[in-house]
Amino acid sequence: MTQQGVRWTTDQVLALAPDAASRKAGSKLGAAGPWSETGSSDEGAVWGLCKGSGSKPYQTIVDTGGGPAGTGTAYKCTCPSRKFPCKHALGLLLLWASGATQVPTAQAPDWTEQWLENRKNRAAQKRTEATAPDSAGGPADPEAARRRAERRAQRVTAGVTELEQRLTDLLRGGLAQAEQAGYGLWEETAARMVDAQAPGLAARVRELGAIPASGPGWPMRLLEECALIHLLNKGWQHQSALPEPLATTVRSRIGLPATPPTQPPLRDSWLILSQYDRTDGHLTTRRIWLHGTESDRTALLLSFGAAGRAPSLALPPGLTIDAELKTHPGATHRADLTTHHGTPPQPPSPLGTHSPTGVDVHTALTAYGQALTADPWLDSWPVTLAEVIPTRTPDGTGWQLADAAGKYALPLTPRAPTPTPTPLPPNLWRLIALSGGAPVTVFGECGHAGFHPLSTWTQKNPEIIPLT
Repeated sequence: MTQQGVRWTTDQVLALAPDAASRKAGSKLGAAGPWSETGSSDEGAVWGLCKGSGSKPYQTIVDTGGGPAGTGTAYKCTCPSRKFPCKHALGLLLLWASGATQVPTAQAPDWTEQWLENRKNRAAQKRTEATAPDSAGGPADPEAARRRAERRAQRVTAGVTELEQRLTDLLRGGLAQAEQAGYGLWEETAARMVDAQAPGLAARVRELGAIPASGPGWPMRLLEECALIHLLNKGWQHQSALPEPLATTVRSRIGLPATPPTQPPLRDSWLILSQYDRTDGHLTTRRIWLHGTESDRTALLLSFGAAGRAPSLALPPGLTIDAELKTHPGATHRADLTTHHGTPPQPPSPLGTHSPTGVDVHTALTAYGQALTADPWLDSWPVTLAEVIPTRTPDGTGWQLADAAGKYALPLTPRAPTPTPTPLPPNLWRLIALSGGAPVTVFGECGHAGFHPLSTWTQKNPEIIPLT
């Protein structure tokens, strides 16, 4: 929670984005260029005019009174977007987060004051209604909440049915039409999923629009993603027949709010296994993997940087921090850093007693398969491989990590699809050089395309060496 009048961080702003496309679009508007008449108040209001495609700029207002995670946060924009917050609200908040120079403290204009006053009046009316007894003289009936949940479920079901029909039409007409139709087809379909109150489906549909332009092999990748969406649709339609943990995962992937975790934050001495960035030119996402030296838990922290700014959170691999993490619900390693205690980061000594226990390739594949059973839509799964050797794949076109006996192996993934033959990426060069043909321990992410190595160490050299 952030107090009124205190500017948020970039991570806090981008965490509000309804999907990855919104984060990217909002990041583009996080600079001063398109904005005019910006300002903020000590009460938590932020406003500005954003130049759009029309003759009139969009009037954008954000009431930050509830903090970045609070129920009091609200948005108002004259753009036609169905998303909340829209890209203009995200861009305005990013500009505000960058400092008082871009968005100074000022007197709110009339159009901002009017909206804020109406919002205060509506909030007061809701508080009155919430505390008023019902016709029977008792507190408000929770049956109303159940009816709202049923109405939303009906809208999601209607959206899922429509999406299934669109996928059927695509496959019946051939995947080539996806390349001809361009991104507009998927954006319109995603908007329909937003109307159906299924933001998780909307985000997955938007990702389909970029696949036809992703290079050779795109039809197979498009078919794979369509199959995953089809599986999610069927999971929703038949969730009553699913085990409750899998049904919970389906609802989370659809975009329904998850039940807040009841467990308190976990304090531990966390070993930083890896830190690396992914960028699309406008938004940088930093992924930080940690290992609890006492709890033996693995956790993933995400941090974001917009408009050419690096993510604020930086944890060098190989160090340990005394911190508390709050885990996200569901079959995921995602967590948030809630409290970083004052002790400075310390290098582990010796690493062998603090690092995660490595497993062989067969055990790693089994664990990954079990994870997919719990969540078939996983992008990656953290794995520590022990005593593996980088070798050529049998067909000679790529590389793999094989166990010492040569019985099992995991193919290594390139960072992006490229034509063959491909030059070795720097992380693979480094791994091969450090191994020198001898077994090493490697931490990385296991996914449907193979294994992405992130860091390595050996018994002789028990120091984490980043590969990214």
